[in-house]
Amino acid sequence: MASYNKVMLMGNLTRDPEVRYTPKGSAVADLAIAVNRSYTADNGEKREEVTYVDVVLWARLAEIANQYLRKGSPVFIEGRLQMDSWEDKQTGQKRSRLRVVGEIMQMLGGKRDGSDEQGGGGSGGGGGGNYQQRPQQQYRSGGGGGGGGSAPQRGGQPARQSQPANDEYGEGPITDGLEDDDIPF
Repeated sequence: MASYNKVMLMGNLTRDPEVRYTPKGSAVADLAIAVNRSYTADNGEKREEVTYVDVVLWARLAEIANQYLRKGSPVFIEGRLQMDSWEDKQTGQKRSRLRVVGEIMQMLGGKRDGSDEQGGGGSGGGGGGNYQQRPQQQYRSGGGGGGGGSAPQRGGQPARQSQPANDEYGEGPITDGLEDDDIPF
């Protein structure tokens, strides 16, 4: 029987990322995301429930999260579920937890006042900072969808409105053949 392990979450960070380094120097970031779900109960009352999810990011993805994300930051994470098991040193009991190993992270929302955080967001995947961890530890940034977007910028400079010819990874904007009237939002 085939299996598939893929998780996509969109929510807000419940605390600042906590970063540590492995003995070989690779960054590891632990974060927690609150994911809201709105629904209507049988009696017609609107309700909302919150699910708190632990997420771990590795290598450059962890460093980017540490640099740009803060408590309350909206973020999209795509990854896989992983079960961690260990023995509690104090009680000797077996413990376990389910968490998400993030493989793709997209910062949502706009720039906050007084910070270097830069995102894009918006409907239709017109996102801002989109970061993907590739199998050989390579990374990619840039916007998604038809909206373009840009990778985070430092120094509090506003995002450029003109389209660059190519980004640092040799990938140009995905706007060839698109007119403003073609975008559905």
